[in-house]
Order: sequence, then structure tokens, then C-alpha cells
Amino acid sequence: MKIVVLVKQVPDTETSIKVGDKAINEAGVKWIISPYDEFAIEEGIRIREKTGGEVIAVSLGPDRVVEALRTAYAMGVDRAVHVKVDDYVTFDSTYTSELLANLIKSENADLVIGGRQSIDTDSSQVVIQIAERLNIPHIAMALKLEFDGKKVTATREVEGGTENIETQAPVAVTAQKGLNEPRYPSLKGIMSAKKKPVDVKKPDELGATASKIEVVGLEPPPPRISGRKLEAADAQGFASQLVKALREEAKVI
Repeated sequence: MKIVVLVKQVPDTETSIKVGDKAINEAGVKWIISPYDEFAIEEGIRIREKTGGEVIAVSLGPDRVVEALRTAYAMGVDRAVHVKVDDYVTFDSTYTSELLANLIKSENADLVIGGRQSIDTDSSQVVIQIAERLNIPHIAMALKLEFDGKKVTATREVEGGTENIETQAPVAVTAQKGLNEPRYPSLKGIMSAKKKPVDVKKPDELGATASKIEVVGLEPPPPRISGRKLEAADAQGFASQLVKALREEAKVI
């Protein structure tokens, strides 16, 4: 079985983010693999351990994303591919999915798996768009995956509970927390990962069109307006003050 795992590099949640003119200021930013993608890497490795085959980690972005691929190597993937896009716009899921879908098609993968969402843009779009481009089924927010040849049985999270579904490979999946517990890279794995090759692909090699999104400005949200405490002798007085404030100050009624 050939498994492609999508790995996105994102700023650590504890990193102080400073906004530049059209992008964040990357000076001093600690970069990590998006946590949901760690579940995807682990699941890909576990499936390979059961069924055999190959796990390929793929990351799109500038040179720094090779760090994430080295971590995936240390966890146990077999091969790494860097789709090198120096002017990568993280908000452009359409361009991202086009590049990745073209690469995955050339690999003839049985399973495409990524995190349910990245923790920077939270769009939850790329894996689903890839499935649509490749005309294959997709399973969102998987909590359990089982393969019996080409037959795929999955448990996925839905509003208010879970749902069991069946489909056929090739299939695209997004991993939800609870699918597994990602392993820690071993010291031996970390050391050997430094020497392993990373295949580099450029957009023109993948036959993709140019990005159609341009970031013209980036700024932090306005500061929150401080709250105000209402004072009254009874519930009717509170209600009267609240209605007046909503009508005359907030202008929402």
C-alpha cells in the first residue's frame, strides 16, 4: 500500500506572533508540525506496519518546511517530498490542493491522509479539495481506520456522536484527535533523519497554475472594547438599561 501523508509546518502555539506588512514576522518564530498532522503521520506508519507498503511525507512551502519532513522521517516515514513554493500563501487552499493533487496522482497513492485542520488557518479544506480533484472518496475527522484489501472501514466524528462508514481505496482521510497517540521520534531516528534525502518538486514540474490570491495587507484584530457593569435595584431596571444600551450604544436592536 502506498500512503501519502500531508505535513504542514505552522508556528508553535506558544510563539509570540508579530504581524508584518503582508505576512507575519518570522524572526524568532518556532515552527512545528501542525498537531493534527502528527496523528496522520502516526496512522500512516501504523497502517504500513500492518499491511506493508510505503509512507511518503509531503510538505508544501519554503525551504524551512524541510525541518518538518525531517521530523516525519524521525517518526518513521519512508520517503519525503518537498513541494517548494517560496512565495507560499497559506490562505490559498485551492492552489495548495492543485499542486498536491497533481503530485499524489503521479504517486498513484492508495491513501491520502492529513490532519483535520491546520492550527494556523483552520480552513479544513486541502484534503477534501484533493479528494475532489482526484475523484476519490473522502472521510473527514476519522477516529478509527481499518483496511481489508481495498475495503476501508472507518469511524468518524459527527455532531453529537460517531458514524461508521465503508468505502473503497484509494481514499482521502482527515485525522481527528483520538485516532491514535503519535510516537516520539527516537534519538536514532532523529540522527538518521538528518542524512535522508528529501525530493524537491517545483510548481512548474507539477503542472499547476499560479496562485490567484494576493495578500495586500495583514493586521491584528482591533482591541476588544472593555465591558461595562450595569447597576439597578431590580431585574426590571437591569432589563431597561440593557435594552437602552443595545439600542443606543451597540445599535443592534
